[in-house]
Amino acid sequence: MKQMVCDQSVKEAWEKFKKLDEKITHYSSVTALLDWDQKVMAPKKGRQSFSNAIGTLKTEEFKLMVSDEMRDVLSVLSSSDAIEYLDEKEIAQVRERKEFYDRSKSIPPKMYQEYAVLTAQANDSWEEARDKNDFSLFKPDLEKIVEYNKKFVEMYGYEHHPYDALLNQYEPGLTVEKLDPLFARLREKSIDLLQRIQQSTHQPPAEIFEQSFGVEKQKAFNRYLLPILGFDMKAGRLDETVHPFAQPINNKDVRITTRYQEKNVRAALFGTIHEAGHGIYEQNISDEFEGTALLTGASYGIHESQSRFLENMVGRSKEFWTFFYPKLQEYFPSQLGQVSEEDFYQAINIVKPTMIRVEADELTYNLHIMIRYEIEKGLIMGEIEVKDLPEIWNAKMKEYLGIVPKTASEGVLQDVHWSFGGLGYFPSYSLGNLYAAQLLNTIKKECPDFYHHIETANFTNIQTWLKTNIHQYGKLYTPNQLIIKTTGEELNTDYLVEYLENKYSKIYQL
Repeated sequence: MKQMVCDQSVKEAWEKFKKLDEKITHYSSVTALLDWDQKVMAPKKGRQSFSNAIGTLKTEEFKLMVSDEMRDVLSVLSSSDAIEYLDEKEIAQVRERKEFYDRSKSIPPKMYQEYAVLTAQANDSWEEARDKNDFSLFKPDLEKIVEYNKKFVEMYGYEHHPYDALLNQYEPGLTVEKLDPLFARLREKSIDLLQRIQQSTHQPPAEIFEQSFGVEKQKAFNRYLLPILGFDMKAGRLDETVHPFAQPINNKDVRITTRYQEKNVRAALFGTIHEAGHGIYEQNISDEFEGTALLTGASYGIHESQSRFLENMVGRSKEFWTFFYPKLQEYFPSQLGQVSEEDFYQAINIVKPTMIRVEADELTYNLHIMIRYEIEKGLIMGEIEVKDLPEIWNAKMKEYLGIVPKTASEGVLQDVHWSFGGLGYFPSYSLGNLYAAQLLNTIKKECPDFYHHIETANFTNIQTWLKTNIHQYGKLYTPNQLIIKTTGEELNTDYLVEYLENKYSKIYQL
């Protein structure tokens, strides 16, 4: 009799939970569409009202996620007695909603709405500050964002380091204690390799890109490239924005953006390939997760692994350009017609410290991330004040990369992330590089013809492997579970260190 009662209570709780989960997911899809529209399409004069509307809808979504009804159904479904009645997918759905509820239940809805409106508005103040090269225009909003996050950290709770509470939003289970050693080894090996590269007598021909590349032709080449890579244009679109990003509405509607510069053909080219990696991931998530919290990537680090894998380990490989370089020459005959494939390959892989993170090479990119990571920890600990950020940023650029930004726009204002409240996000990029290298090591073992497929532009087999092992699962597994399931071990720095050493030793004849 007791088991029948328990069975019935679980069934009733599950039905209520499913309706809640689906309703929250629908809100999330609509607010995602609004976020995309505000950054890509909305006229500037209407953005203030738009920000308020976005804030209202996000608050309604938040209220559902921390409601008494959610509390009650989670109490039943997360009990030990309920586990035997739920399958793997259902357990994961409960896990995701419970983690958010436990973390966010202490945040008053009014406070959440204020923050949602603030971050919607802050995108505009950041854009204006960047355009005018004036940090003071963004400083007031950023100060508020940092203060809100300090309060959130205390409400979320943490065991050892306050920054852990922010990291956990983007990479569940990750802590400063785990991340610091990974970054320390990567930093040491990266700086050592960078110094040897700078001392090499062989330097690739950088002047190849010191000329104009028509923007319309860049757009045409990107439109040609995306479907071949595996991005379904019938389930997505490519647009322009100030800072490239990918925005899934659902797995049949994934928006990606890029930024074109006539004097920098590499920015849009590799930026588009990068965002395509995000987009393909979202498009390949299983349809069975529609209307649930599982219809997205396992974590931001796993998500970045897909974009960094496609951009760098595929898109910057020699084999990739064996196929695509002749086509690129057709689009830009006067600029590239007399440039050999080998010179082009080496030029797109030049290692040179640069001011802009999204334009950084594979080696120095991680140093950019570590600068942001250390600054964010300092902000949350109260060791750094927002007003001092331009000077602190420049000092860390000098320390890590040996260069100093001349303007705030190419320094502290270059990234959009702080404007949307993304403190804790930046480590995901280097985690993505680490995951990507570990996945590359595995895929080469399981697919011996990996580079031949790239050389012949046969991305079907590669995308099938990624879909089978990563994409289809969405958020079913935690990032640690997924990387162990796919590669047989936890995250390991060695694979990225080895990949970078092998690649650049050949290019720079070390």
